[in-house]
Amino acid sequence: MATTRTDPLTLEVVELIGAVVARYYEEYEQAAAAHSLTGAQARVLGLLSLDPLPMRRIAHKLKCEPSNVTGIVDRLEARGLVERRPDPADRRVKLAAPTQKGARTARELRDSLDFAREPLAGLSDTDRAVLRDLLRRMLGVEPSVEPLTP
Repeated sequence: MATTRTDPLTLEVVELIGAVVARYYEEYEQAAAAHSLTGAQARVLGLLSLDPLPMRRIAHKLKCEPSNVTGIVDRLEARGLVERRPDPADRRVKLAAPTQKGARTARELRDSLDFAREPLAGLSDTDRAVLRDLLRRMLGVEPSVEPLTP
């Protein structure tokens, strides 16, 4: 009996996940370049468009050093895409937040990522919900409370 690490099905799934990730990053880098951004700058801008965050939280989410994030935010701020503001909960902490221009750019970046959207559109709502829930389980994220309805 094959182990779960080397059985053909697991190996194929791992290869497919790798292919999806590679295509996602390739398209993400192209979308970022179209806005004269690096991939890292685009990822930070995308994160901030969801919620203003302190540098440490951004670094934690991106799994990098806070000093790297500071440089990225500095460059985004110089382009008028991000601003630093005091955290209302703790005025000693600065939050990075998108400007209107930054929020618009993040939305345009998100809207230009078609590679996943197009194949996903071919799946039923139920299939997309199952895929979402399987990915959440793989990542250890709480399961969805949304019902699986076709």
